[in-house]
Amino acid sequence: MNEKKPYLVDAVIGNSRMLATLGRTGKMYRLWWPNIDTPQHVDAMRVGIQEDHTINWFDEATNGWSHNVYYADRSNILHVDAVSPQAGLTVSSRHFAVPGKDLLVREYAIQNTGTESKSFSFVVHSSFVISENGLYNTTMFNAEADALIHFRHQYYFTVSSAIVCTKFQSGISWEDVQKGELNGSVIDMQPTGAMSWQLSLAPGETIILPIYVAAAGNEHDAVSVLQDARKQTSELWAEQTNRYWNDYVSAAVPCPVEDAEIKALYERSILMFKLMSDEKTGTIIAAPEFDETFSRCGGYSYCWGRDAAFITTALDKVGLKDLTDAFYDWTLTAQSPDGSWQQRHYHDGQLAPSWGLQIDEGASIIWGMWEHYLVNEDRAFASRIWPAVLKGAQFLASFIDPATGLPKPSIDLWEEREASHTYSSAAVYGGLKAASGFAELAGEYELAEQWSELADGIKAGIEAYCFNEELQSFYRGINLKVSAEKFNQDTQAGHEGFVEDLDKGYKKYVLKHDPIIDISLLGISVPFNAVPAESERMRSTADAVERLLTVPEVGGIKRYEDDIYIGGNPWILTTLWLAHYRFATGDVEAGRKHMQWALDHRTETGLLPEQVDKNTGETAWVVPLTWSHAMFILSVFMLAEAK
Repeated sequence: MNEKKPYLVDAVIGNSRMLATLGRTGKMYRLWWPNIDTPQHVDAMRVGIQEDHTINWFDEATNGWSHNVYYADRSNILHVDAVSPQAGLTVSSRHFAVPGKDLLVREYAIQNTGTESKSFSFVVHSSFVISENGLYNTTMFNAEADALIHFRHQYYFTVSSAIVCTKFQSGISWEDVQKGELNGSVIDMQPTGAMSWQLSLAPGETIILPIYVAAAGNEHDAVSVLQDARKQTSELWAEQTNRYWNDYVSAAVPCPVEDAEIKALYERSILMFKLMSDEKTGTIIAAPEFDETFSRCGGYSYCWGRDAAFITTALDKVGLKDLTDAFYDWTLTAQSPDGSWQQRHYHDGQLAPSWGLQIDEGASIIWGMWEHYLVNEDRAFASRIWPAVLKGAQFLASFIDPATGLPKPSIDLWEEREASHTYSSAAVYGGLKAASGFAELAGEYELAEQWSELADGIKAGIEAYCFNEELQSFYRGINLKVSAEKFNQDTQAGHEGFVEDLDKGYKKYVLKHDPIIDISLLGISVPFNAVPAESERMRSTADAVERLLTVPEVGGIKRYEDDIYIGGNPWILTTLWLAHYRFATGDVEAGRKHMQWALDHRTETGLLPEQVDKNTGETAWVVPLTWSHAMFILSVFMLAEAK
């Protein structure tokens, strides 16, 4: 089928070993297993009602169907209610992954709302392009299991129901399934298949038809998972799953703010954190992937150390310390031999597609480890990670420019430019101070003093080299690499710069200062505290951020002045970052205002995106973004503390 999938999704379901994304009509777009970052297997799964030879696909916002989508309260079960007055039917569905099992349940309750009896077929068309590889896929029908099995290599997926099917076909295209005839083909080297169930409903009658998607590494085990699913009703699976998620939320720290709207997003964030954490490895993904071909971005279903440091700090706040422990255990597998942590990684610790070293990544990991230790004071944890901290801090120390005391140039947190970035310097400050704390615990007092002094040197360097007296704000960075054209243009206009000779006759063009106002400048004080939040320099920088980065009409804060990524929209996490700063300086009213903006721009299902369209205020990019949810959680606790 190879259907073009949307960039934006409306919901995610999963259990930390399976993860799926869906639209508001219940259409499934993607399914990851046995890890939540890769591989992804679903091309498309479609469901519809067939009367005569016409199939009415009710997971489309067409053919007279209207849809309502929402999560169950305190649960990751997604509800989709589809209504069609013309068809005289309502289809109420529930979609969820069963905790602890490689099983996805899609339960459909079909009601005849007309005045006459109805007879029709319920049709499922499934296309599994396993591992997103169009080669060597096979679909077969297992008569004993009454199931379609899609497989390739070590990935097997069974699709069936608790009710015996009426017809089936392995290897039927999307175009052919529209004709409504399934020919009983048992096996085909194609990724597609279809099943149908003949149903009859009296007026007012409802029938429940569950569709199970079971995963395993071979046919026997995949069928076993399916047979296990049939041992109880889908209603019982839903009750069990709801109970699991309700218990999960109840075991977390209660929302510290008495506000129904904040509490709802607080609990939704707790639920989302679990889905974004891989059960097998401990990795935390930035977001479920939505741009596999890198058509508009570089992908999101990877683990960034920086994002995760903010996220784990939020996890500790809400009491999900086990997820934090698992993540930092995983970081030990992802560290490079030289002690660095590179830009981003796959769940197995291997380097993901990258643009080069971001010095703040490793620094943030060490900082996050220390924040985690401060919450738990677990000496076993400190001992376990000490070898990695030692190597990591040694790498950070080797990356300091002795002329300025600042870290050497690397790629910025937005992955767009090379410079000695002020935010990155603050992150390294935080990382070295954290490493100093761990060194003291390990009895390495000389190292502790050495790293603390290096950190103090970074702090002094930020004050000495990174403040723009003219604009009364911190520079985004110094020693910014630019094109030859940009260099000539700016130096002719009076800006300072220099040219470096590189290997093989290449040249590097460098401007001495990067004056662009960037939200990440707030990170100098919140969270890394290289410069106190109350200092005049930080206050004037924060005021410049709010003045220059607030988006007219729609509101919210964009990343930096000349941002063009996806149109240059306001972000949720950037707006909450400003809230953090305002809370840190005691301006509760301003911080609460920015929090409200984030609350007002949740999606229909209560998730936080990355961006909001600067013209319409609608969700613009990436749903959900784990870092957005983390920044909200941190805002909640800062609000509670400020009050």
